[in-house]
Amino acid sequence: MNNVSSPSFEFLPGSPNSPVILHVPHSSRVIPADVRAGITLDDAGLERELDHITDSHTAEIAAAAAVRAPVTPWRFVNRLSRLVIDPERFPDGREEMLSVGMGAVYTRTTHREELRPAGHDGQPLIERYFHPYAAAMTDAVAERLAAVGRAVVVDVHSYPTAPLPYELHGHGPRPPICLGHDDFHTPPELLAQAEKAFADFGGTGVNSPFRGAYVPLAYYGTDPRVSALMVEIRRDVYMSEPGGPAGPGLAALADAVARLVEAVGAGTAG
Repeated sequence: MNNVSSPSFEFLPGSPNSPVILHVPHSSRVIPADVRAGITLDDAGLERELDHITDSHTAEIAAAAAVRAPVTPWRFVNRLSRLVIDPERFPDGREEMLSVGMGAVYTRTTHREELRPAGHDGQPLIERYFHPYAAAMTDAVAERLAAVGRAVVVDVHSYPTAPLPYELHGHGPRPPICLGHDDFHTPPELLAQAEKAFADFGGTGVNSPFRGAYVPLAYYGTDPRVSALMVEIRRDVYMSEPGGPAGPGLAALADAVARLVEAVGAGTAG
C-alpha cells in the first residue's frame, strides 16, 4: 500500500508481512486557523495548554522505532493537535471524559478552564476531522487483517509526571511506563511482551493512570483478530516538562518499542 495522507493524518507503510500499526494520535501541536478562531484562550494561554496536552516527541519515538525494527511496522500519525478533535474518544455519550469537557471535541482545558465557549457545537469538527480519521484507521486495520490475518494496534502516548486537574484517575500509580489494557483486545501474551520490552525503565504498570486501548469502532468488542495496547510513557523518562525538548531517553524508548514490534510480529506468516 502506498502512503495515504490528508491534511490531518498520515498512514505510513510498513512491511507487507507486519501486523503492527503504531498509532500516534496526540503528538502534534498544529491547529488550523479557522479552528483556532473558535478557541477562547489567548496565544500565550494556548501555547501553555499545548505544552500540557501534547504527547510531545511521540511521533519521533515511533519513527525511530520503525527504523530499528527488523520488520517495519505501519504507522498512523495524527498531524493535527488533539485540541482540534481527539480521535481516540467515543464521539457520543459513551465517553467518560465528557464529564470534564474532553469528549471528541474539547471544551475545557487540562486545568478545567474554558477552551471553547459554552454551548459550542462540536459536530462540524467531528464531521470534518473525526469521521475521516476513524474511517482511514478502520481501513488500515482491515488491510492488515486481509494481508496477515491479524492486526495489532500499539498506541504511543505520553503523560505528565504530576497529575493534571482534568485526569479522572490521576490518584493512582504513575509508573515510568503505563500499559493500557483492554479486557477483550489485549491478550495476556501482548501485555507480557510489552512488560519485557520496557523492563529497563524503572517499572511498568497497567491501566494507571490511563486505561484501555484504542480499537476502531467497527472492530471494538467484536473481533479478536484485532489486538491493542496503549503505551503511556511518563514524560520525565525522555523529555523536559512541560513541552520541552527530548533527551537521551528517546533513543532508548525507540529501541524498546522496536523490541515490542519485533516480538509482536514474530510468527506472522509471510
